[in-house]
Amino acid sequence: MHATLPLLRDSTFPALARTRLTTVQVNLGYRCNQTCLHCHVNAGPDRTEIMSAETVDTVLEYLRVSGAQTLDLTGGAPELNEHFRRLVRGARAMGRHVIDRCNLTILLEPGQEDLAGFLADEGVEITASLPCYTEELVDRQRGKGVYEKSITAIRRLNALGYGDADGRLMLNLVYNPQGPTLPPAQEKLEADYKRILGETFGIRFNRLFTIANMPIQRFGSTLVSKGQFAGYMKLLQDSYRPENLDGVMCRSLVSVDWQGYVYDCDFNQMLGLPMAVAGKPRVRLAELLNRDVAGNPIAVADHCFGCTAGQGSSCGGSLVSDGS
Repeated sequence: MHATLPLLRDSTFPALARTRLTTVQVNLGYRCNQTCLHCHVNAGPDRTEIMSAETVDTVLEYLRVSGAQTLDLTGGAPELNEHFRRLVRGARAMGRHVIDRCNLTILLEPGQEDLAGFLADEGVEITASLPCYTEELVDRQRGKGVYEKSITAIRRLNALGYGDADGRLMLNLVYNPQGPTLPPAQEKLEADYKRILGETFGIRFNRLFTIANMPIQRFGSTLVSKGQFAGYMKLLQDSYRPENLDGVMCRSLVSVDWQGYVYDCDFNQMLGLPMAVAGKPRVRLAELLNRDVAGNPIAVADHCFGCTAGQGSSCGGSLVSDGS
């Protein structure tokens, strides 16, 4: 795999500093039941990196003392970590909002038959990847048969109340472009998703998030192999909008890797760009238990243009509305 960090370090991206912490995003491991072309984590069935019970305990303690109100769980497939349910229960017992970044097909895996019910019982918000509303494009990006399984999984969630208009059990879908292009307008695409998926399968969801593909890990390496890396970076830089800087997720989020090291965002985690605190180039979450990181400088490089191009891109979708 081609390393992309050397191509991103010589950056003109503006300096940023952290604001008040609202979200702790935790990568529970790189193991996944899928191998997607756009995956910036390079996750897959053969990955062995999994967060330990001790580090999960530290996450729960950090949630308690930091005041962060949201726990955002990702992977890989985060549900494949044996401590996933204990972490969810612990966070919910504290009254924290929990988001599960679910690939949908995990709900159909052997041994996970009760997973959808568990998530519903705990009131977990589900943010699920469905990079297109057509079978051909989803299977091309995520693997043969993934689309059909994803639709089955959404129906299972709908039967539990996910996607209902009352917003009690939130189900969000995530769109990723098929190649080195920016996502289309989020609000219009959401309307298309709801109309086509509703009419074809009778399924429903609450929101669609459009997220730009980051030029790192598996996707970045593919761009290098195809000679498209420089062109994609130029597109991101030419589409930069400074007003998006106020809403980028790294300003209010701490990203924790499977070993407990902390980063400013999930993308920095995958590039190995750790959060530097008090002169230490790399720190674990346990070292932040009694420290406020507001005002701390954020590690930036050219991949950050992916979050500020066009409508902007974050774990919660675009940063500006279609009409702005």
